[in-house]
Amino acid sequence: MLLRTTDPFRDLDRLTAQLLGSGMGTTNRPAVMPMDAWREGDRFVVEFDLPGVARESIDIDVERNVLTIRAERVAGNGDWQRLASERTHGQFSRQLVLGDNLDLDHVEAGYDNGVLRLVVPVAEKAKPRKVEIAGTAPTRETQAIEA
Repeated sequence: MLLRTTDPFRDLDRLTAQLLGSGMGTTNRPAVMPMDAWREGDRFVVEFDLPGVARESIDIDVERNVLTIRAERVAGNGDWQRLASERTHGQFSRQLVLGDNLDLDHVEAGYDNGVLRLVVPVAEKAKPRKVEIAGTAPTRETQAIEA
């Protein structure tokens, strides 16, 4: 099973945030959502933390073997003065490159208490199987060789 996350600019964002003294990173690209992934028998499970994100703002796409998740947490607007801002607002994005041994046609998704849970079954072709051995061995007729 292959699971690769693709975010080539994450380290650059962290470095920029450290150099500029900001804990927020750059603001012109989507923030990364934390995730856990594991295998449960014949299925692959991935959970993403998205607290405060409305279910309607989550978008999940599958193209070939790339799974893309996008979401948005809207910042509160009002007649008030912000005293602290440590939680990231705006767009979140994550891409996973999944192996060919997963059945991406049957991905299930659920969202509860700020956690997006994706369940991807292992493809039938990737499951272990037994090979039957025929009951009789093939016969070869022997012929006498005359000299």
